Amino acid sequence: MPEIRVVESLAGVDRAQWTAVFPGEIEDYDYLTAIERSGLVGFRWRYVLAFEAGELVAAAPAFLTDYPLATTLTGAGRRAADLVERAFPGLLTLRLACIGSPCTETALIGISPSVEPALRGALVNALVAGFEAAARGEGCSLIGLKDMIEDDRPAWGARALGYRSIASLPIAHLDIDFPDLDRYCERLSPSARKDMRRKLRALDRVRIEVRTDVDDVMDRIMALYAETRGRADMSLEALTPDYFRGVLREMPGRALFVLYFDGDDLLAANLLLQDGATLLDKYFCMDAARGRAFNLYFLSWFTNVRLCLEGGWTRYQAGQAAYDVKLRLGSRLTRTANYFRHRNPVLNALLRLAAPLFAADPVPETAA
Repeated sequence: MPEIRVVESLAGVDRAQWTAVFPGEIEDYDYLTAIERSGLVGFRWRYVLAFEAGELVAAAPAFLTDYPLATTLTGAGRRAADLVERAFPGLLTLRLACIGSPCTETALIGISPSVEPALRGALVNALVAGFEAAARGEGCSLIGLKDMIEDDRPAWGARALGYRSIASLPIAHLDIDFPDLDRYCERLSPSARKDMRRKLRALDRVRIEVRTDVDDVMDRIMALYAETRGRADMSLEALTPDYFRGVLREMPGRALFVLYFDGDDLLAANLLLQDGATLLDKYFCMDAARGRAFNLYFLSWFTNVRLCLEGGWTRYQAGQAAYDVKLRLGSRLTRTANYFRHRNPVLNALLRLAAPLFAADPVPETAA
């Protein structure tokens, strides 16, 4: 059996060993370090490590937080939860210990390539069980795994460990297997192609800057971020200026901002990560009213595709939400799921019954 350790800072983990169990991961040691140092309110960071004969063979980032169940509810379910919370403050807030990160695209469970495929499921189960034991010591009643890629489900025994899955938001990506933007547009439907040509005329009225230093416009970026976050149906974390600065600092040459100006007025900001193969769209923040007038969402999409072509990157990962538009622009979707288990058997049964209320909206039929 592996030795499981749970530590409070990534500074206590050898960078080379962490990287070895996450080969090719764009949200890497440096990105997680930036998150840890970003001062996100309400979160305590943990890292789950599995060792065999002194060698790190598996690892995962994790976090602890007080989790309002209404966070992932929408519509009537959200309104009902708000009524309960007003009548009984704190009743629907649980102490959550979760594998994953509020700031990563997936659960990030890394396994050393030296581990035989047949042994990986048991290793992940041991990692989860070790994290559960540490979470009990922290007084956490709800245990979760956030945004696990559904294709990874067979790799671990979720049901054997008593976990229930609920659909989360899928991830959109576009393969950059065309030589230029003209060839890309040829792949779109005639109606989409015509619509994009019309929308892209706004390029003449917008100034675009690609930067790795945004201190002079950080206040405006945070205002755009706050406005964008306020429009979201659900949001677990509230990012800080130190998050954005930290990502740029910890990932030199691999993190950048694309800024969209009308004259000297910043209308939108887009944080991107790249690893030489993938361009990851982390956060797009926009002045909604004026940004729509300039078709900034679509301008940013084509700008990012152009950056991929110029950088030789073969995959553009566009994140979550706005799936209809992303599918229309040629993306494919990868399904993800959240897993949860409550330590109290009665409450666990109740949460399992209520699980459909917490699921994301149905994924389009064209999702991969």
